[in-house]
Amino acid sequence: MSNRSSITHFLLLALADTWQLQLLHFCLLLGISLAALLGNSLIISAIACDHHLHTPMFFFLLNLALTDLGSICTTVPKAMHNSLWNTSSISYSGCAAQLFFFMFFTSAEYFLLTIMCYDRYVSICKPL
Repeated sequence: MSNRSSITHFLLLALADTWQLQLLHFCLLLGISLAALLGNSLIISAIACDHHLHTPMFFFLLNLALTDLGSICTTVPKAMHNSLWNTSSISYSGCAAQLFFFMFFTSAEYFLLTIMCYDRYVSICKPL
């Protein structure tokens, strides 16, 4: 008989112990996430609708807005759920998926920012 243990859930520490502070945490996260969603959605719709903005710089801005939406939608809903429903656990597979997608979107953002910086450098230092 072997001694085995497997991890099925991770316990999360709450940011606050009282219900009022948890509700405030939920409202702050909701406001910040809605502002980010609205701002990124406006950027995406403006670039998609205006044909004058179909240039490489705005193409990178569109992709940056999409990756920002992805990184926000990866972590914030679980934090809002935990503060509103007073739960303090996440499944192992949920944690792994959240970590994978968050790392994917943040590395994509860094990659896009690097390309945008290099594009600016080339256009300023080595013009056509």
